[in-house]
Amino acid sequence: MTSDKLEVAPLVSVITPAYNAERFIAQTIESVINQSFHDWEMIIVDDCSTDRTISIIKDFANRDRRIQAIQLSDNSGAAIARNEAINKSRGRYLAFLDSDDQWLPEKLEKQLGFMKEKGAAFSFTDYIFIDETGKETGAVTEVPECVSYKDLLKENMIGCLTVMIDREKTGYVKMIDIRTRQDYVLWLELCKRGFNALGLQEPLSKYRVVEGSVSSNKMKMAKQNWKVYREIEKLNLVKSIWYFLNYLYFKVRKYSAL
Repeated sequence: MTSDKLEVAPLVSVITPAYNAERFIAQTIESVINQSFHDWEMIIVDDCSTDRTISIIKDFANRDRRIQAIQLSDNSGAAIARNEAINKSRGRYLAFLDSDDQWLPEKLEKQLGFMKEKGAAFSFTDYIFIDETGKETGAVTEVPECVSYKDLLKENMIGCLTVMIDREKTGYVKMIDIRTRQDYVLWLELCKRGFNALGLQEPLSKYRVVEGSVSSNKMKMAKQNWKVYREIEKLNLVKSIWYFLNYLYFKVRKYSAL
């Protein structure tokens, strides 16, 4: 169902950064179009791609007015791209979906119902792992019912592709301008402000494992996590070491199960 009028703000704004995503972006967009819930807008910010990403996005935008294509003039990273989309968004709820991931058809409908039932400001869900061809690997990240700030410092169990935020409850949100882990920092900020993340324990998204992606570089991610502890969260050395050891433990356990 395509909306013919954009004067009325949609309930959900889907935030999607994209960079050289021509292999996957069509599947990502189609997973939003195929949602059982229709009152959404999808704002896709192309981060100065050098492939056909922007032309694919514009083709979808020309066919469905709920989809908006924005192109940055300089390659600025996912944080800037997401913030550009957030600033253009009009929905009460923000939902995040990266350009190589997918949603199951009832994702928005079920998560909105869950948030309304629980009175949640911040929620996330289980998600399924897929390979570069889109085939399910058999691995599923199962989430707890609730995650606090201290829980998150030990392990980021919140998949960005599963997050939904009620801005009527949280107020304005944006991501810090760092190249990686900017989503993690936002989750920490929300939990620090008292909005614990509530987990919907059902897989409603598909996370694609892409060789060579930023998130697949485990050493860089570990270094960035340390910087988050020390430079952003301002934890002392002892606490930083403690939480970093927890981070390493949970990462090893997670990837050994894939």
